[in-house]
Amino acid sequence: MALNALLDVQVAVSNPQELFDFWIRRGMTGGSDGALGTTDRPVQLRVAEGSYRHLAELHLGCEHERDLSEIADRLGAAGLEHRLDGTRLSCIDPVFGHRVVVEATDSRALTPAQNRLVNGPGTASRVDSRAGAVADRTATPRRIGHVVLGTPHTARAVDFYANILGFRISDQILKGVATFMRVETDHHNLMIQPGPTSYLNHYAVEVDDFDSIGLAGTAVVRENPEASVVGVGRHNLGSNVFWYLTDPSGNMFEFFSDMDQIVDDDEWERVHRRLDWEGADGPAGFSVWGPKDPPRRFFDPPDIQEIVAGRAAAGLG
Repeated sequence: MALNALLDVQVAVSNPQELFDFWIRRGMTGGSDGALGTTDRPVQLRVAEGSYRHLAELHLGCEHERDLSEIADRLGAAGLEHRLDGTRLSCIDPVFGHRVVVEATDSRALTPAQNRLVNGPGTASRVDSRAGAVADRTATPRRIGHVVLGTPHTARAVDFYANILGFRISDQILKGVATFMRVETDHHNLMIQPGPTSYLNHYAVEVDDFDSIGLAGTAVVRENPEASVVGVGRHNLGSNVFWYLTDPSGNMFEFFSDMDQIVDDDEWERVHRRLDWEGADGPAGFSVWGPKDPPRRFFDPPDIQEIVAGRAAAGLG
């Protein structure tokens, strides 16, 4: 089980050009094929046309071709159709219905974040100059870091991603109903949580730091004052700073930074991971500081009936 990268995602929406242009304004680079990228990763978010908004493809990386064969064997044992072609394997997610592609490739490292000098009590790292966020107000996306999927079929979805594809479980809450999983060193590249139907809850865009979240989110709200959903705050599980907003297609997305990094799987399993976080206090709560209770649309988006109808029309449960 050697998945090592979340390479990119494809999102289907009714007006792809509108979403494409939105992310170009946010600082992503783009090509004529609808692919949006960043300086380090030229393809991060692909936009396609669809009758309802949904995740269309999840593109993952693994270390070796033999990893693809092992995943293919597990798919076959589970009775799931798949195609293995050299260094590329594809299948259909049995719960959500999107395409999953796994490719044998090197993990794609990021260049270091910009270094904003910070003054603190008794420590003056920045002297005789203004703060970096005052002097330079740019905040460009670095990558798509994770996606969160909601479904009534959480156990089946977790089984597919953890036991068949090979995601590693970082934490669980609600007695295992909601699960954080990873393929990179991030605390989570995927979360499965309860939902009224199987749908894309949000995709998450990493930026450099806290200032970048504020700058990038403010630019979105300046265009659309109704775009802010919840934030700014710091999550308990994952520890990342967050601001959730909506894009022009109605998708919720998250600007985030400073997520927990897990480089020693054995250490995390032995000391930190828990599968039974509960309650609003402690690490199970929504945030350490910031909003404690997300609004209803965080879990139940206003277009959920359109998604239900779209899935029904596509023959998806």
